[in-house]
Amino acid sequence: MIMITKDMYVADIIMMDRGVVPVFMEHGLHCIGCAISSAETVEMACMVHGIDCDTLLADLNQYFGATETEGQKA
Repeated sequence: MIMITKDMYVADIIMMDRGVVPVFMEHGLHCIGCAISSAETVEMACMVHGIDCDTLLADLNQYFGATETEGQKA
């Protein structure tokens, strides 16, 4: 199972599955494609944008858990 942590880079998470972009956007991270995302960790992005890191991480991990479960059903 993929486990997203606050130390992971935003761009790396998106490269794992581009379908995760709406999760970031729902939390107010709209500059997903900007150059900073490749050098910004989840924690850094949350601090800059005033987002609750624990809530975002929970939603990201829920997304990846759900996609992994769906992939096993296929």
